[in-house]
Amino acid sequence: MAKGRLNRHQGKRSSTVVLVLSMLLMLTVVLLMLLALGIFNLPVGSDDESSSTVQDHIKFKRFNLDIGEGDGLGKRGEQWTEILSWEPRAFVYHNFLSKEECEYLINQAKPHMVKSSVVDSKTGQSKDSRVRTSSGMFLRRGRDKIIRNIEKRIADYTFIPAEHGEGLQVLHYEVGQKYEPHYDYFLDDFNTKNGGQRIATLLMYLSDVEEGGETVFPAAKGNFSSSPGWNELSECAKGGLSVKPKMGDALLFWSMRPDATLDPSSLHGVVAL
Repeated sequence: MAKGRLNRHQGKRSSTVVLVLSMLLMLTVVLLMLLALGIFNLPVGSDDESSSTVQDHIKFKRFNLDIGEGDGLGKRGEQWTEILSWEPRAFVYHNFLSKEECEYLINQAKPHMVKSSVVDSKTGQSKDSRVRTSSGMFLRRGRDKIIRNIEKRIADYTFIPAEHGEGLQVLHYEVGQKYEPHYDYFLDDFNTKNGGQRIATLLMYLSDVEEGGETVFPAAKGNFSSSPGWNELSECAKGGLSVKPKMGDALLFWSMRPDATLDPSSLHGVVAL
């Protein structure tokens, strides 16, 4: 009887080993398929790791997914995500918008542009300010199919429900205009009680620029002078992390840390020559 029990236990252990090996084999096959399809790339080390930055080799590709009402207007190029910084948390979604979507947003906003304003921390109302000299307007949330597709795409990429976001704001900077460094989060009770805290911002670039126009993070932490394209930045944009506009790209940065505390390194502004 004892011998019979021993054989049964050995059989159970053999079955467990076979099951584990089968699961490992299946996982290996899945990973190989993902690599073959180009969903993600494995980081590739360089000969000089000390001079490399995180954005040099951490890049992720994305599928073109038919989400909600469709892919949107026009055809987008290859989508991939570039990690720029961890302080603040900042990422670029390349080819987030198509050329047609960029042109559509510009045409919808162009007839209604007015001088940009800032929010009064005491009243919550808009007021004029010399720190912001651009022009802009808001597009009502969900106003048409194209806007809804873009808002849905933002929600899918940021994992923040569309109903938690503000309406799209289209901004235009002429030569010499600016938005001095500021925070997107609120420090007053009025805005936090009447709308909640802003936790993240997504900037979508609707056109290319010859010079200037960078989004600058002067308080970002990192050795950004070694980043690719540093020499192509304007002199005003070399004081920290800077992102040069490229039509269709989108910049996501977080104003709050994962523990829900405010992140001072998210200080940012816009340079226009």
